[in-house]
Amino acid sequence: MKVKNKALGKIIWSVISIMLAFFTIYAIMKQNRNVTFGQLVTFVSDSNITFFMISVLAAASYVWFEGLAIRTILCDSGIEKKRSECLVYSTSDVYFSAITPSATGGQPASAFFMIKDGVPAGLTTAALVLNLIMYNASLGVLGLMAVIISPGTIIQFGGISKAFILFGTIVLILLSLFFFIVLKNGKKIFDSLCGFVLLFEKKKIIKSADKAVIKLKKMGEEYSDCSVLISGKPALLAKVFLWNFIQRASQILVPMFLFLSAGGNIRLASSVFSGQCLINIGYNYVPIPGGMGVSDYLMLDGFRNIMGTDMAYQVEMISRGITFYLCVIVCGIITLAGYLIRRRK
Repeated sequence: MKVKNKALGKIIWSVISIMLAFFTIYAIMKQNRNVTFGQLVTFVSDSNITFFMISVLAAASYVWFEGLAIRTILCDSGIEKKRSECLVYSTSDVYFSAITPSATGGQPASAFFMIKDGVPAGLTTAALVLNLIMYNASLGVLGLMAVIISPGTIIQFGGISKAFILFGTIVLILLSLFFFIVLKNGKKIFDSLCGFVLLFEKKKIIKSADKAVIKLKKMGEEYSDCSVLISGKPALLAKVFLWNFIQRASQILVPMFLFLSAGGNIRLASSVFSGQCLINIGYNYVPIPGGMGVSDYLMLDGFRNIMGTDMAYQVEMISRGITFYLCVIVCGIITLAGYLIRRRK
């Protein structure tokens, strides 16, 4: 029954995601009638082929380098996995994260494939937790780089966009502190949280604490496994961070290369890159599948002051088309193929 409910939930979120995608595209096209699908085709056909292909390769790298990060962790633990196997761990994460409101919605899917391939459950959870930590750390570093490279970029955004970016920054800082503290004192923290939950039950603030306590204990075990995994391994941390940094940067570079492919001023490239760094922080923690709508709004709001309204719409739509819509479709196909191959075996 539980499996059926989970499957139904995935189907429902898939439908919601498709509806959000159509609504988002429709809203953008209606907002600026000067931009049509014909113009987008012309934009692509008239683009500098070198810069355009770099942008496509950068988008593909986003998926590839997550697989390398996971493979690095497993290899360090003595488990050799093919790059093709690790690619499925990555594509399943990207696909299911895109159709669920949680940025970590794809991790259970990755775990499913890893365990199917014989990776111990404890190592699977530890590897995914470590990868998540480095994923957020790389985003934070890129945010700092954006401020250093182009300090005035934030001024290009309107009030609502700045609010999203501020919210994302606060969540990112709190998550980073949480990860650091938990890895150092995980057992004490989760035991304390369990104690608070039981106290709330005793005070009749909540009805039952059983499920919450079980979930907290499971999280505590996962972070404990992660702490053991990285203990005394600075080289492993550096490698995993590097792959995650490249992964994040590759996706963020796509709008910049599209801008250059359309003949954009190279002096403004750093502003486009810095703006996209802030945009990713702004929508990454919003509980909407793939940040749809929010990411589009932030890109249009920030880019129109850098490259003009019409080009901003064109760069935004093609960039999201490559890095999100096309990426999700390809990842879904690879994930399905990976599932069928494993099922046959």
